[in-house]
Amino acid sequence: METMNKAKFRLDINESATHPLEKRAIRRMTLRLIPFMFILYIVAYLDRVNVGFAALQMNAELQLSNAVFGFGSGIFFIGYFLFEIPSNLILHKVGARVWIARIMISWGVIASAMMFVTGPKSFYALRFLLGFAEAGFFPGMILYLTYWFPHKYLARNVALFMTATALAGVVGGPVSGALLEMHGILGVSGWQWLFLLEGIPAVLLGFAVFFYLPERPEKSAWLPQKEKEWLREQLAREHQKKTGEPEQGLFQAIRSGRVWVLCLIYFTLVVSMYGIAMWMPLMLKNITGFSNFLVGVVSILPYLAAAVFMVIIGISSDRTGERRLHMAGSLILASFGFLLSVFTGSAVWSVVCLAIAAAGIWGALGPFWAFAGSFLSGTGAAGGFALINSIGNLGGFTGPWLMGFFRDSTGSYATGMTSLGLIIFAGGIMAWLLKFCQRGR
Repeated sequence: METMNKAKFRLDINESATHPLEKRAIRRMTLRLIPFMFILYIVAYLDRVNVGFAALQMNAELQLSNAVFGFGSGIFFIGYFLFEIPSNLILHKVGARVWIARIMISWGVIASAMMFVTGPKSFYALRFLLGFAEAGFFPGMILYLTYWFPHKYLARNVALFMTATALAGVVGGPVSGALLEMHGILGVSGWQWLFLLEGIPAVLLGFAVFFYLPERPEKSAWLPQKEKEWLREQLAREHQKKTGEPEQGLFQAIRSGRVWVLCLIYFTLVVSMYGIAMWMPLMLKNITGFSNFLVGVVSILPYLAAAVFMVIIGISSDRTGERRLHMAGSLILASFGFLLSVFTGSAVWSVVCLAIAAAGIWGALGPFWAFAGSFLSGTGAAGGFALINSIGNLGGFTGPWLMGFFRDSTGSYATGMTSLGLIIFAGGIMAWLLKFCQRGR
């Protein structure tokens, strides 16, 4: 009888995606995990890019040049790069709950300490430490999602999770603009209030992670046993398809040509993402002449476009099972947004071009990480995701630095925007060329 029951269960899990057990499990996990992880990532992204809004006051008050601001904004990613792989391997070893909590509490303290910046040296030091503290958060979250969701559901859930980076701009723009209006209260500058108050949520949420986030599906109290069994067998089957072996090692991932191509693609994506994110408030201020608060409001529009397009592309990629062309098309769309912005003569069309660029950048993220998850597993996934993210995030240093360098050299943003457009166009071409170094899709 027991053998018959096991056979029946295996038959059930091989049925189509419309099977009620599968639908219930996916719905339950999505509703339980994604909203919470979404909030965590909003706070993470806001704490790394709010320096762009702080610059509206801080640069003048501390007499920071465009080059100094660009270098200091980007040096975050040098610290991030140095500790990224060790951090993700530690997470895989000790568990997500403890390590993500540690990451959030430490980065929240440093994010608030940014209010004590007095000049270039302290600006560089605290931005570097912020990146070092946050290292491992994002690839750890991606790795964590692979513990829970079968591959055919991965792109949409990565997209839903990463929509936080777009909606952080929707929420953070007006909030940051409003905090700058607190300038002078208790003798504290508005940019100092911004850093202080936007760092505190990370500390509080870090403690919440420890009590809320289960390590693995089998340790969750809210997932019924039948759904746990279905999920365990489904993930085990996918794991075997990826490697044909029980475990994929770190050095297998490092030797993979596809991993290194993905590193380069992600580098181009991140160059453009943070080139636009760090400098958008200053660009919009220059284009529109609006108050700091209104600049925050206008900055919502590109991020809204990014959020909508990201979800649409993620769902389309999951439904078709196609990753590469969704990724490549989104990156090329972003390049057109950057390049067209150089030829616009009005504030309205400049914002439209920024929206096109943002939509393409964020739209590529879901298919990108789903593609990476299609052939990385075990320790190889922990190390591979971290390697891709750490090398790719060096683009987070390059993009802001390029914008600052060209702004000081030419007096305009046009050369910087052109360079970002060409870089991400190269990423789109590399994504299309992935068909020559992959098995199947």
